[in-house]
Amino acid sequence: MSSITRRQATAFIGTGVAAAFGLPRGAQAAGRTVTIASLLGNDKPETLVWHRIRDIVENKLPGRFQFRIVPNGALGGGEKEVAEGIRLGSIQGSVSTTSVFAGWVPQAQILDLPFLFRDREHLQRVLDGQVGQDLKSAIAEQGFVALGYINYGARHLLAKEAILTPEGLAGKRVRAVPNPVHTELWKALKAQPIALPIAETYNALKTGVADAMDLTKSAYAGLKLYEVVPFLIETAHIWASGTVYLSAKFWNSLNDEEKQAFSEAAAEGATYFNELIIKDEDVSVAQSKSAGGQILAVTDRTAWENAAQQVWTLFAPKLGGIEFVNAVHAS
Repeated sequence: MSSITRRQATAFIGTGVAAAFGLPRGAQAAGRTVTIASLLGNDKPETLVWHRIRDIVENKLPGRFQFRIVPNGALGGGEKEVAEGIRLGSIQGSVSTTSVFAGWVPQAQILDLPFLFRDREHLQRVLDGQVGQDLKSAIAEQGFVALGYINYGARHLLAKEAILTPEGLAGKRVRAVPNPVHTELWKALKAQPIALPIAETYNALKTGVADAMDLTKSAYAGLKLYEVVPFLIETAHIWASGTVYLSAKFWNSLNDEEKQAFSEAAAEGATYFNELIIKDEDVSVAQSKSAGGQILAVTDRTAWENAAQQVWTLFAPKLGGIEFVNAVHAS
């Protein structure tokens, strides 16, 4: 070749191919597929957060990565199954509640203690502090990289009837998050916990396998659970913390520039998620009510808190002692 080098010619041809298929420049040579799992639809914060992260990464590193964001639980199973895929490296990222890590990181269970956190701001202070940092380190040792904490909102009781006092749960079959704290909470309330992936819950409630469950207002509407459990009772017994996280295998394959890009994108994405959740709760409540769902207040919150105290006593020795638990509660 006389006027251009072989390398220049190859680059020119590659650019033409990319243009022909509508791909960003460099995508055909360097674009790596990043598979992201979301359990909810394209209009929900769990999916939208990844659209934001994708756009930020693309702006910082044009054509370096191709995000494949898969909504509606299409990759199969619930949070735990997705986490297992991420740990193995078949899925590169997702968002999930911190509850999902309990089997690998027992100390994460402190975030699930019932009635530990007073409100959204209280939870955020704890996540931004030493407790949050220590959990990130422990999670990293198990094959996950938690890039930013998120807040799903409070978990409330969802039931087929208006259960306004703890006594109303006696003997009820309650779908429980596959997490020891959640299981013991329902036992403390005299219910029968049933561990089920979220993807199986709707049918379990519809067919009578379960009578009740707990979830956030956003997911209540997102999964159309008002069709099978028309009562949402505002117990706010657990503030559902979560994280934007990646597979450690994927993370370790990135160079420093790429790690910084993903870290910055996840930090901005986490803030965006928290803003979306607050707005989405209002929309979700309106949607649930219009479809026949009823939002009810508990008659005596103290009674619910007292019933859950034995869960603190049971798990405190594994979580740093009751003094530590009380300190987090008072912080």
